Amino acid sequence: MSRKGHIRLFFIATLVWVGFWAVGLPAYYQQYSHTQMVWFDALVLIPITAIVSAVLKSIRPSRRLTVSRWMAFYFTVPLAFYDWLYCGIYLGSGLRFIVQYWYLSVYYVIPWILLPVVASSLNRMSMQGR
Repeated sequence: MSRKGHIRLFFIATLVWVGFWAVGLPAYYQQYSHTQMVWFDALVLIPITAIVSAVLKSIRPSRRLTVSRWMAFYFTVPLAFYDWLYCGIYLGSGLRFIVQYWYLSVYYVIPWILLPVVASSLNRMSMQGR
């Protein structure tokens, strides 16, 4: 990926985090029940998968897996850092934020599984379509 691509992904991921942060106010989703957050996390996967599929379809098959891993990186590592700054430091949860805000923490893992799976699936479909 080009330097411009890395910077673009970083800024998109940061904007996504700011959007989710704003939607989660006033208590960064703590105002909702566990059941509501399970549903929220599950439902959010639908548009994420659709967006990831659309983006990766436009990438050459030989580069999809690499790009999917970079996307997973930028949509987990910086976001986990932002959550630590906000929840861990600003809200005073420390590293306990990982458990307290579990509905965020699951998304530190999900992209690392979902994005390469989508890339591999698209590559298989490309090979079958030849």
